[in-house]
Amino acid sequence: MSVSAVVVGSGPNGLAAALTLAAEGVQVRVLEMDDRLGGGMRSSELTLPGLLHDECSAAHPLALDTPFSRRFDLAAHGLEWAWADVEYSHPLDGGSGAAVRRSVDATAAGLPGRDGRRWRSLFGPLTERFDDLMEEIVQPVLHVPAHPLKMALFGAYSALPASLLTRRFSTPEGRALFAGVAAHAFRPFGSPMSSAIGVTLGTAAHRYGWPVARGGSQSIAQAMISLLREHGVTFETGVHVTALEELEDPDVVMLDVAPEAAVRIAGDRMPRRVARALTRFRHGPGAFKVEFAVDGGVPWTHEDSRLAGTVHVGGSFAEIAAAEKDVAAGRMPAQPFVLVCQQSLADPGRAKDGVHPVYAYAHVPTGWDGDATAQIEAQIERFAPGFRDRVLMRHVRSTVAMEEHNVNYVGGDIITGANDPRQMVFRPRPALDPYTTGIPGVYLCSAATPPGAGAHGMCGWNAAHSALRRLDPSRAAATEREREFVGGW
Repeated sequence: MSVSAVVVGSGPNGLAAALTLAAEGVQVRVLEMDDRLGGGMRSSELTLPGLLHDECSAAHPLALDTPFSRRFDLAAHGLEWAWADVEYSHPLDGGSGAAVRRSVDATAAGLPGRDGRRWRSLFGPLTERFDDLMEEIVQPVLHVPAHPLKMALFGAYSALPASLLTRRFSTPEGRALFAGVAAHAFRPFGSPMSSAIGVTLGTAAHRYGWPVARGGSQSIAQAMISLLREHGVTFETGVHVTALEELEDPDVVMLDVAPEAAVRIAGDRMPRRVARALTRFRHGPGAFKVEFAVDGGVPWTHEDSRLAGTVHVGGSFAEIAAAEKDVAAGRMPAQPFVLVCQQSLADPGRAKDGVHPVYAYAHVPTGWDGDATAQIEAQIERFAPGFRDRVLMRHVRSTVAMEEHNVNYVGGDIITGANDPRQMVFRPRPALDPYTTGIPGVYLCSAATPPGAGAHGMCGWNAAHSALRRLDPSRAAATEREREFVGGW
């Protein structure tokens, strides 16, 4: 008997779920509300003709070595990764700053005083163990670890508030370098577990780098779609699913949507306790995004920032900590934390005639309806005098426009959920299997589920394996290791 599945949403996790199911012989149909497939992996000429801008996901440190990436050869379908000379940097006033390179030793050598040794003592052991740690990180937090001793060290650092872990560094450069990567959590630095994202992404930078997809993040989606077509998966765009009854009763439904959207689609079929839990899911702060067409690139005074794929712009540790605290409290800071990506440094084909696409977004309160363009430009100009004079064109996307662009980005929340301690452990709700919805055959597979944001596809992979385990065992040809990997919590 054939088994059918419908995947609602074609972001990285929806496509990963579709591919995981299709590889096991399930007949899969993917429905996308937009007129383009790919979700957060779309790329477009948003400013000048020939300049390719990533619309959401840009750098991909957690996508290179996962169970999903090892199972499916996306390189054979055109996906190629590219790296800048510097993974990420952090400029400071006066032209100083710090930078992370793939080598822990090279990074440490660039930090003043004893901070080089302290950086090495933090990230050296974690980098050596990161291949094993990745197997733990990309599944739900509540599971029996296969590498408990290695996870103990990682967990000890991750559980700390970023403000406390940063105290191991004594120089402005060392403190700012960790502050910038920790700010990816969109959390106040004084909160428990606010170091977790920084420790993870910082270690990934040394182990895998922070690569971009050559040809734009759309290349990831294109490779996945190409492989999906080989497996006979069909696609429909411009389809807005509002109720499960519209889906013709497939055996499996994968919802690559925000939790509250899943509640609306499920309606009365979802048990009340599950609906209540998903409705209480908390979204994080928003992102206000500006794409720039910059003649000659950004003229950073900090030399290494001119080589960096990602630049964290916010000044000192204290300045970033204050800005993140304001954002979490619903106040727009005068000097917000700004993340800048310079993808054309790794992928020169994205530039044209010396004009570079530059990606930038500021952390802003959720649903903030103001215009942060001037503040973003002021922050970049602060560390790159003359930047404004080089800008030929801008494309602005506010938090409201972000949600209009992708309904999963509620209030401009591009990471699909607040990274507070409760949700880092119990996302999207407390459950032994966090992908289930209480409705047989219906699963949530968006970035609201573990392991969270990033174009790694692991939320979809995990959710699909949850579904396969509940189908006839002869249909689930996953290896015993995969079964243990997904089902061990």
